[in-house]
Amino acid sequence: MTDATQGETPYDVVIVGGGPAGLTAGMYAARANLRVVMIEGATSVSQITMTDMIENYPGIPEGANGYDLVERLRRQATQFGLETVSADVTALAKRKWGELDGWEVTAGEQRFGALAVILATGATWRRLGAAGEDRFIGKGVSFCATCDAPFYKNREVAVVGGGDTAIQEAIFLTKFAKKVTVIHRRDRLRATAILQQRAFANEKIVFAWDSVVEKIDGLDLLQEVRLRNLKTAEEQTLRVDGIFIFVGLDPNTEPFRGTVDLDGKGYIAVDGEMRTSATGVFAAGDCIAKRLRQVVTACGDGATAAFSAQLHVEELKGEAY
Repeated sequence: MTDATQGETPYDVVIVGGGPAGLTAGMYAARANLRVVMIEGATSVSQITMTDMIENYPGIPEGANGYDLVERLRRQATQFGLETVSADVTALAKRKWGELDGWEVTAGEQRFGALAVILATGATWRRLGAAGEDRFIGKGVSFCATCDAPFYKNREVAVVGGGDTAIQEAIFLTKFAKKVTVIHRRDRLRATAILQQRAFANEKIVFAWDSVVEKIDGLDLLQEVRLRNLKTAEEQTLRVDGIFIFVGLDPNTEPFRGTVDLDGKGYIAVDGEMRTSATGVFAAGDCIAKRLRQVVTACGDGATAAFSAQLHVEELKGEAY
């Protein structure tokens, strides 16, 4: 295992996660003249990079592609001296650095010492748990319309979910598919009003209300989806070439279970300063327990976490103002 702490000199701050929260935290921490490294997943990517269009980020009225926005954040953060490493973090443990209490982050074959840690690990798309779902991932089952929509030009597809992401991605899919069926377990959407208006006005979008996916089936590729109506118990078979699933997120917090407090859904519990239950560990973005999960709130979380980490490091070093 490689020791990335350079002897007994830890980083001031180690950030785990390379999405908007992690990059904003890195920018603020580096700009505060702290020695900081951001470890971004080697086998995962920020969910925002899969978003076709972000039109509600302040100051960008023309909108921005998710991947492009992250790249802008990355350039801005690294120009202040943020170091970046690509590796999957597997452990977080307390460690003494001389007389100072700190942490050690294990990522792949490397170990990173830190006086403060910011967890910004985000979340991943939740699975339906329907029969055939795992079998057809990459063969008709997708969690990313931006990635896979071009494969379904002039074909029929389905979208599962009724929130902002599901409806936004359904609208995007109409640029390629000839028909998009939105499958939702309720009789109304929970997406914001403007997205609902656009979806209802789009002639390519139809709705399967009060319905859940029972089975995903086909030969080598997906060919059909079996639905069950929750009110009538009636079943129907939907002939589609692809199904896009957007039914919520599961936080990427398992490596930190037992180190920081998690809520009942696995999200990291934080206070208003982004402090976790573990002294010197902060968290930000989609991995924390909060009401609104948007790019703008992730960036705000990241800035707050970086400032709190800065104050913690300064206090440890006896440099507090």
